[in-house]
Amino acid sequence: MSPSKRDRSRAVREAVAQAGGAAPPEPRARPQDPFTGELRRRDVLPLLVLHLIAQGPSYGNQLMDRIGSMTAGVLSVNPNTMYPLLRQLEERGLIQGKWEHPERRTRRYYSLTGAGRAEYERLVEEVRPFLDSVKASIDEIVREVYGA
Repeated sequence: MSPSKRDRSRAVREAVAQAGGAAPPEPRARPQDPFTGELRRRDVLPLLVLHLIAQGPSYGNQLMDRIGSMTAGVLSVNPNTMYPLLRQLEERGLIQGKWEHPERRTRRYYSLTGAGRAEYERLVEEVRPFLDSVKASIDEIVREVYGA
């Protein structure tokens, strides 16, 4: 029988904590998921956003859905995370947003700028060692637990 989604998520969180050496939360601090917290700290979320926008103009909800699908729900991004990140990337000149219908402000589509492409390329190089360590840790957990 294959492991449940909860078991897989727990194994992934443990692997990321082991790979990144995430410190336990401070006493009485709001606990943070080691997987998503470490991914955000290591610039993985901005990398994913720039990557998806580089493929073509995208809007916030679409980006959240695509990241959730890409990570099989392990990294879920909510509007309180996505929209401030998009505003920050836009303020830094890495993406440019345009309203689909400016008179109604329905959807804001974001495109990559030249500076955004350079930042994306930098993040691709910088984040890879971290992702490789996460993958190696997860592979080791699978080998240890499942003998695969």
